[in-house]
Amino acid sequence: MAHVITEPCIGTKDTACVEVCPVDCIHPTKKEGDHGAQQQLYIDPDTCIDCGLCVDECPVQAIFPQDDVPAEWRKYIQINIDYFKSKG
Repeated sequence: MAHVITEPCIGTKDTACVEVCPVDCIHPTKKEGDHGAQQQLYIDPDTCIDCGLCVDECPVQAIFPQDDVPAEWRKYIQINIDYFKSKG
């Protein structure tokens, strides 16, 4: 099971979560060309190891285990998946 970045990240894109991720599954980083163009950060569900380190680092509490994503933000599960499919 992966973690998911949801709506509170939109417009924030704080990269504290990127810095603690041991498997580099949160993108785009500030060094990536599309960081400025994206509204939020995304977690790659194929790379995420479900460690949860990113959850406590998020200043806007936007990151949830996939099974715990609030109902109003469930669409972000697919949004995270679609971001990485477009890169693939």
